[in-house]
Amino acid sequence: MKLTYRRLRYRAARTQLSVPLLWLRHRGLNSRDVFLASYPRSGQHWTRFQLFEILMRRPPDFDNLDNVIPPAGRHYQAPSILPGGGRLIQTHQLWRREYKKAILLVRDVRDIVLSDYAWDESLDLAKYLDISDFDGYLEPWLKGATQTPGAGSWQDHVYSWLDSPLASNGDLLVIRFEDMRRNTEEALVRMVEFLGAPVDRAVIRDAISNNSVERMRAKEDASKKYDPQRMNRKSDEEHRFIRKGSVGGWRARLTDAQIKLIEQYAGPALARLGYPIESSLSSGETTDRLGSVAVRVG
Repeated sequence: MKLTYRRLRYRAARTQLSVPLLWLRHRGLNSRDVFLASYPRSGQHWTRFQLFEILMRRPPDFDNLDNVIPPAGRHYQAPSILPGGGRLIQTHQLWRREYKKAILLVRDVRDIVLSDYAWDESLDLAKYLDISDFDGYLEPWLKGATQTPGAGSWQDHVYSWLDSPLASNGDLLVIRFEDMRRNTEEALVRMVEFLGAPVDRAVIRDAISNNSVERMRAKEDASKKYDPQRMNRKSDEEHRFIRKGSVGGWRARLTDAQIKLIEQYAGPALARLGYPIESSLSSGETTDRLGSVAVRVG
């Protein structure tokens, strides 16, 4: 069976090679670079597609996206597309001292874990994780054991960014996926302003229209990178790379026991980001603030 890149990364994550590999991937960065940071399955591709079109004035596809807004480690040949000569680079890593300015995309962990499980299942990764179903997947995932090196658990990822120096010096913009789905134009305006680029709302609206879920799925279908046969993965609706981008879909899919386990690990981080906690909802309370962290929130 042909191994996909993620299968190979799972193997690498369990060896002593992971630490030096992380260091090598972060060479060649400079203070003008801006990072688009997120935990996996938090809307990063959707956001990159729109920012690509806004900044470059031309539409991207899955096969050229990484050439212009690359993941960390593939940034060496990336063009300087930001005012001042910086690059826009994507990362799923915990905050690192090499990161001087960043947009942090966050999403409700209860939706993320369902999306990540569906994607891992599409790649038949259970054999590498010794996991047979979602219940067996959930706790290792919450501990960060199923992620690639440097990502950590969802809650550790959140804390690393919210407690970073960037958060206290104005160099971190936090955008919630749910807020971006609710008002995409305003979220993109905030991001473009943060990047120091000119805001043209007509261009932004075109980028939104050109990167709807339906159009993103059409681009996925035309992509060589995510071709199911090439990747040797499942290709049914549940296991697409571009899913529905649902908000709150976890409410209909997670059991009370699964929700309780997630909140045991990630409840404080959810509350800090302003997401409602089931125990709070049951008593008629909600949380709608980021605590005392000094970040710009979109």
